[in-house]
Amino acid sequence: MTLKKTLLGLTILLPTLLAQAHEYEVGQLHIDHPWSREMPPVAPTAAAYFVVHNKGSEADRLLSVSTPVAGKAELHQHLHESGVMKMQQVQDVAIPAGGEVKFEPMGYHVMLFNLKQQAKDGERFPMTLNFEKAGSVEVQVAVQKEAPAGHEQGMEHDDGAHKH
Repeated sequence: MTLKKTLLGLTILLPTLLAQAHEYEVGQLHIDHPWSREMPPVAPTAAAYFVVHNKGSEADRLLSVSTPVAGKAELHQHLHESGVMKMQQVQDVAIPAGGEVKFEPMGYHVMLFNLKQQAKDGERFPMTLNFEKAGSVEVQVAVQKEAPAGHEQGMEHDDGAHKH
């Protein structure tokens, strides 16, 4: 293969690789691949997911999340209680020192309410994560038809699951 063909191949492949993996840093925290599943245009809510790695020696807490695309963003958690799966809002999420917390389907996640419009596959939207010690960081949430590789295929929220 000639150098020209190799460079052309890399030029074509690189944007695809960059679009798939996006990571953010704030203080000792590393945030991997914020994503959201594409929802029907009439769905009243959406959820956002990501992984927070704490490389530091002190625990931190995710206190809140905000985004201009939704009227309200809340931290939520799925729980199994008496054989029933339910979801509840949490006030904050602890990020252990030297550990990680996964925001994924059927676990912790960010619920987005009062959406101005549903995002489509391939689009991105900004979301700000506010941590107690590390401060705030804006991430770009990638909207996808399917969960990224390595993320649990969970059930989506029923459109009637949240009435506020």
